This record gives sequence, structure tokens and C-alpha cells, in this order.
Amino acid sequence: MFFSKGGAEWIVAFLGNPGLKYNGTRHNAGFMTADAMEKKLGVSINKMRFKALTQTVDIGEHKALLMKPQTYMNLSGDAIVQASRFYKVPPERVIVVSDETALPIGKIRIRRGGSAGGHNGLKSIIAQLGTDQFPRIRLGVGAPPHPDYDMADWVLAAFKGQDAAAMEAAAKKAADAVECYITEGADKAMNKFNTRG
Repeated sequence: MFFSKGGAEWIVAFLGNPGLKYNGTRHNAGFMTADAMEKKLGVSINKMRFKALTQTVDIGEHKALLMKPQTYMNLSGDAIVQASRFYKVPPERVIVVSDETALPIGKIRIRRGGSAGGHNGLKSIIAQLGTDQFPRIRLGVGAPPHPDYDMADWVLAAFKGQDAAAMEAAAKKAADAVECYITEGADKAMNKFNTRG
């Protein structure tokens, strides 16, 4: 094995912006999934390391470092590359959980890799890891209501009403998807969670 005893075989990075004013915003769908993961596993992601709040957990028979970068979205790669180098975790075992405006609210999509698609957090991670071949779980937050709408305003706005409830359910589903990806592999996770409708 390539990890030391007590180390991490996997990294799961939940993307978002730190600070109370960003709670519940579209860009913080990753942090919402981290909250769901904490409840699911009965842990707190609260140890400051690698410019992130972290916690090492067992997922099935695997050790995983859960992390919430505290660098702000556009510097997310700074935190993730530190952790991946420290634990010698290859990119294909770095799962990134983020928001996605190209998907309807509440829908999730798993991919093994691919472009940043205009997402600044993913751009930063690709630049720091030197590859776009790392798995990502994307949570749909919906597109702006019209083409002239400022994308920054859209992703930094909070969910309301039914959208907030849909995102809470999606975050729980995304936490399940993280667990499935690590314990059962990419194909099973994609078959199970990349459903239509």
C-alpha cells in the first residue's frame, strides 16, 4: 500500500466558501454535503490542517481524509494539493464535491474527470494537481433565470423554500455517493447515482 498507518488512502474535498455569510448559498453545495457526511458518520470535520477543516474517517475498509478548504473557492487547489502530497494520494483517489449550474436543482452527477466547466474551484484544483483526471460529484444548483444574470451573484445567493429542501436531500444523496464511490467503485456509483428524472 502507498499510505502509512493512520494515513489516508482517499481524499474527499467538499468545496465552498468559509464564513457565515456564505452558509446556504449555491456555491456552498459542497459544504452542505460535508454537513450531511458528518451526520451520516457521526464525526466533526473540525481539525485545521492543509488550509482546511479536516477529519480522517473509515469508509468501509478504507481510510479517507474529509476536508473543507478554508481558502475561498478560487484557491481550493492550494489546500487539496498539500493534503494529496502529504498522504501521497493520487488524483484518481481525490473526490471533489462541488456545485454545478448546468444541472437542475437537486440532481447529482458523478464523473471520473473532465474540464472545469467554468467552475473556479475546479480550475484551481486542476492547476494545482496538474491533471483534470480526478473524480467529482457535482450537485445541481440550477442555472440563472436569464443569460444576462451575473453568475457570481447567482452562485453566491442562498437557496430558498423548496429549493433549500431539495438541496438538503441532494446533499444526503451526495454523501451516499461518496461512500459508494469509495467502497464499490466508480462504475457502480455512476450507475446508481447518475439516474435520469
